[in-house]
Amino acid sequence: MSVFKFKKFNIIQEKSAMKVGTDAVLLASWVSCNNLTNILDIGCGTGLISLMLAQRNTKSNIIGIEIDKIASKEAKLNITNSDWKERIEIKNISLQNFNSKKKFDLIISNPPFFAQNKSNNRRDVARHTNKLSYKELIQSTIKLLEEKGTFSVIIPKDSEEYFCKIAVSNKLHINKKCYIKGNERSTIKRVMLELSFIKLKLIIEQLTIEKSRHEYTKKYIDLCRDFYLKM
Repeated sequence: MSVFKFKKFNIIQEKSAMKVGTDAVLLASWVSCNNLTNILDIGCGTGLISLMLAQRNTKSNIIGIEIDKIASKEAKLNITNSDWKERIEIKNISLQNFNSKKKFDLIISNPPFFAQNKSNNRRDVARHTNKLSYKELIQSTIKLLEEKGTFSVIIPKDSEEYFCKIAVSNKLHINKKCYIKGNERSTIKRVMLELSFIKLKLIIEQLTIEKSRHEYTKKYIDLCRDFYLKM
């Protein structure tokens, strides 16, 4: 069985199309999430982000939605095996079909990307925007987000301008950015964003993951040390 072990929980990922990845860990470690009541994790996969946020928030209630039936089953198993099963609910449903009477203090997503790929296999459905476009993601989010809530995503750097243009056209403000580099010599591959209906002074950060192969930067270690076993 394929199991990824974190300090306070394990992720079974035997059958899920998308395995534990750096993007999800970074986003769930980085996002501002103090004193939250209701959190929505869009495209929750194996439940990793939901579990990380439950670890960071002792009182929050979390809903994870996942379109892939197999991934949602593994997510439910991972939640059941955790210390936070009473506070996390996994739903096998698309964002387009998800309805909620309550609104959310935080909506978070490690969304699909590489929009031009047209493959239909499960891994590609998990990673590509042909099942959930940025426009659909943003327009659905603004209907579910509390007036003072935060929307946070991690996306490819080359999608930043397009994503932000759609967000701004839907009355969201970009309040925080973090650009991610694999190492000092590499180009920026990802950007993490925090958005809300309220305009704040823009904060721009940069995070480099490695100094050299398997030698991590202090900033990366400080960000993720509560989760990874070897930090």
